[in-house]
This record gives sequence, structure tokens and C-alpha cells, in this order.
Amino acid sequence: MGKVCDRLASFYAQWRVRSGVAPILREDHESPPERLLQTIWQHQRVVRDQLKTLDGETLRVLHPGFRSVEGGPDFRGAVLQFGADEPRCGDVEVDLRASGWRGHAHHVNPAFEKVILHVLWEGEHPPADSPRALVLRQVLDAPLGELSVWLGSESAQSLPETLRGNCCAPLRRLAADQLLDLLYQAAQVRLQSKASQFQARARQVGWEQALWEGLFRALGYKHNVWPMQRLAELRPRWAPPQPEAVAVQARLFGIGGLLPLELTRLETRADQYVRRVWDQWWRERDEFSDCILPRSLWRFHGLRPANHPLRRLALASSWSVDGDLPTRLERWCAQEVPERSLASSLLQTLQAAPDEFWSWHCTFRSPRLKHAQPLLGITRATDLAVNVVLPWLWVRAVEGKNEPVRRSIEQRYFHWPAAEDNSVLRLARQRLLGSAHRRSLPNAAAQQGLIQLVRDFCDHSNAVCEGCRLPELLEQQQQQQQQLQQQRQRC
Repeated sequence: MGKVCDRLASFYAQWRVRSGVAPILREDHESPPERLLQTIWQHQRVVRDQLKTLDGETLRVLHPGFRSVEGGPDFRGAVLQFGADEPRCGDVEVDLRASGWRGHAHHVNPAFEKVILHVLWEGEHPPADSPRALVLRQVLDAPLGELSVWLGSESAQSLPETLRGNCCAPLRRLAADQLLDLLYQAAQVRLQSKASQFQARARQVGWEQALWEGLFRALGYKHNVWPMQRLAELRPRWAPPQPEAVAVQARLFGIGGLLPLELTRLETRADQYVRRVWDQWWRERDEFSDCILPRSLWRFHGLRPANHPLRRLALASSWSVDGDLPTRLERWCAQEVPERSLASSLLQTLQAAPDEFWSWHCTFRSPRLKHAQPLLGITRATDLAVNVVLPWLWVRAVEGKNEPVRRSIEQRYFHWPAAEDNSVLRLARQRLLGSAHRRSLPNAAAQQGLIQLVRDFCDHSNAVCEGCRLPELLEQQQQQQQQLQQQRQRC
């Protein structure tokens, strides 16, 4: 039986290597892939008490930081101590060689300004303007071949237990209904916080303009919030008295600094469309010359093609041409909508009519899609609901002292289906909930509550939870609940 198991295990092990799940590497072979080096650093598969930088300084890794998947340094928020200095918080970049610092243009990229350690595989003299460097090759806690096999294991893919937050243990002790109640309380705070922003802005510019600014910010995602915000602030200038989609698109693309300087020369229809937009913008460019945004303000790295600012502005153009969006949202709020249809009913309210160009393209230069795609999907409609539409409607109901409408909006908020998973939620589940599956957050309100915990506590601490009071508060809550339970039992 043992021989059979050995043979089967060997066969499966060969499969893992052949499929690329676990590449076999040797010390005398080619350099390991950066992904393996990043995982080694994240899990600290090194002899931790023997770490020294290339300049001979003792290094203590109090926290390796959190892996970034959105460009910039490989790890954010590391806590490191060099020699007898005070511990420092900063970022960590992982490269095969020191030459990667200049070779990848990190030295001129503002995103790398907070890098305090350059983790390398090969030892070589680093450039003068690079951060301190650590060479991994001689300090691994196991041969490289073993580590490459470990890379394909489940433990290597999850956040190490030692990197979880101090609040993870007390949160785990909460019953499922207690945890959900806590998340809902945090979600209520998040709803009120977003609503108060609309309230404050509406005092300055009115409710409708405040809504437009919120919608534009949400369409910018986290990468392009500020340029989208600025375009929304300029809406009283570019919103046309006569509705025409191409005219609005031309103004938004032109003011945003997003129009190409020359025709695409890739597709006849694209060239024709760009020519039409340019003809429109050419006549109006001088009128808006004082408010044109620099193209450098936009971030395109890591964006899905469908989320490109051009396509989102095409959607906003359609809303602006329609001119009736606030009224449509109010009518949607007054309708009776079954819980299972909440997201689809809002999507129907917000959905734009098909666009002759943007239903078939993601950018000016992208190839024509095989099938037309709507300008708004169910995922983005959910994001708009919890971040813009429901807070805007809720605070208007509060200001109008309309309690039935306020309760109705809250009911929609707490029953809205879960939004798409993202990097903030994934890290929060790992650090706070012990790698709980995404299904542990049953709806968008639970997700919003978890994000609020991160914003209120994690964002005000560091990777080693220094000064964070959430664990203490959770323990106090548990003690109070136990005391209440004991009192009830006595009664």
C-alpha cells in the first residue's frame, strides 16, 4: 500500500511541476521568479535573526507589509528596524537584482518614494539613489527547490497567521449573528457619513449638483476620483442647453485632456468618430481653455478596459443628455421593489441607451468588440447604490423629516446584494476575520461595515496594530454581553 501511495504521490507531484503550479528550481539553476521571492518575503521564509543589509546594517522585520496588487511597490506598510534606529514604516520593493531599481524607473516614480527596503535575489552594488538593500539568496530557511514546491501549497497563498490583526482572535470568538450585528452597526455609520458629505455639499451647490458630483466620483473608481470630481464641478459650464450626445462627449473628453492628438488609423469607424468629436471640440476649445485638465492627472495603469475613464464619461454624457436622472432616482425610490430585484431595478433606472461608438469600444484605439456591451453593469450599479444613490436619497429623507421614506431606504441598504470583491475586502477578511470566505459577508451592508472597521481602526494604526483600540473594545463588548447573560439567568 505504501509503495502505491508513493507512486501516486510522485505522479501527482510531477503533474504539479508540468502544469506550472510548482516550478522546480535549484540553487545552480536560473534565478527564481519574482513571484516566488515576493511570497518568500511575505511569509518570511528567511533566517530572521541573521538579516543584514548590503551595507552591513542589522535588519529586524517587525512586519513585512501587505502585498500590493495595484501597481507601485510590492509591499505597503512594512515595519522595519535598521540597527539601533527606531522602527520605521514604509514600503518594500522586490527585484531580482539591484539594477532593477533604475531599470524599472523606480527612481523617478513618485509611487516608490516611501520604499525603505529593496529586497533582492542577487548581491550587487546598489545605485547610490536606491534604498537600503537586502539579499535573500544566502538567508533562505530552506533550499530553493523546497521553497518552489511550497509556493504551490495552500498555506503559501493565504495570509500568514502571524500577520493577522490583533482583533482577529476576539472577532473569531463572536457568534455569527453578533459579528453581523457589529458589521451592520458599522455600515449604518458609513451610510450616515456618506450622507453627511452630500448634505454639506448640497448647502453650497444644491442637491442635484451634489448628486452629479457623487456619481462622477464613483465612476472614477479610486484611481481617477479627483479628475472626475473636477469635471463634475464644471458641469454647470459644459452641460448643454440642447441635448446631443456627441457634443457632451466632446466637451468632457476635451476638458478632461483625453482626446487623441491624431486619428487612430486603426479602424475606419473609430477614425470617423474621433473626427466628429474633434470637429465639435475644435469650435469650443477656446471657450473652455481655462479649465482643461492635464492628461497626467489621470491614472490608467491596472484598469480593466471596460472601466476606462473614456467609457465612463460616455455613460455620464448619456445621463447628462437625458437631463432627468435625479427625478428618475426619486421615482425609483418611491416604487415598491422586491429585495431580489433591487440591483436589477436600479440598473434599469441608470442604464444608458446604446451608444453608436462606446457600446462597441473601450478606448479610441481599442479594437471593435464582437458584441455590444452596455455602458453600465450590475456590479457598478451596486457600487453606485451603496456609495451614492442610497446615501443621497437617505439624507434628503432625513432633511425632509420623512420617516417612512428614510426607513424604506435603510431597508434597501441592508438588503442590497453583495458587491464585487476587492483588494480592501480581501485583506480585511484575512486580517480581521481569519481568512473567512467572501460568502461570510452576505450582502453589501456587511461589506460596507467591514470597510468601515478598516477605515476607523486599521487606517489609524500600522501593520503591527500599534495603538489600535479595536481588540480592547471587542473584549469589553464580550464581557458586557456575558454579564448581561448572567443577569438574565439569575432572573
